[in-house]
Amino acid sequence: MSEARKARLGVLLSGRGSNFIAIADAIANGSLTGCEIAAVLSNIADAPGLAVAQQRGIATEAYVSKGVPRAEHDAKMIAALNTHEIDLVILAGYMRVLSPEFIRAFPDRILNIHPSLLPSFPGLHAQKQALDYGAKVAGCTVHFVDEAVDHGVIILQRVVPVEDSDDEAALSARILEQEHQAYPEAIARVISGRYQADDRRYRLS
Repeated sequence: MSEARKARLGVLLSGRGSNFIAIADAIANGSLTGCEIAAVLSNIADAPGLAVAQQRGIATEAYVSKGVPRAEHDAKMIAALNTHEIDLVILAGYMRVLSPEFIRAFPDRILNIHPSLLPSFPGLHAQKQALDYGAKVAGCTVHFVDEAVDHGVIILQRVVPVEDSDDEAALSARILEQEHQAYPEAIARVISGRYQADDRRYRLS
């Protein structure tokens, strides 16, 4: 990405967007530099995260996905992101699997955060999966997005101990605290351009 301007982030969300807020706060307080949130898009018309973005003066767009063929919906999202000249797509609680066409439109430029230490417990309800399996540690993973679910190259991970007293809500809350720190850090690493990602190994350069 060019160093002549700030990297333009396009955030995709379906709900409250707590990770979006954490990223926006990190930019506002100067702990995450070299980028700006150019647009927030959602597949849910009344997603709370859209209202937060509007309050912060960030451009928002909603393209309702319910009842719309995936290819048609993703084509609208791709077009909107390109209109906003997005450099990096940030999935922040976006509850849809991206189509191959979407991923090909932004090769190695889509990031996601998942509430487990991948490759353990991919998919939905990762925290409950960890508890049900009896895992002693859980955590979160920021990774590039490829055509498989929760599969792309891992950028960074944060570990959270599983306490004997944990239920799904308690473990999820502690993992979310780490997500809010990990996502801005991962974005900073990627927009720096000072890394290599090959053979599933992410290395700083």
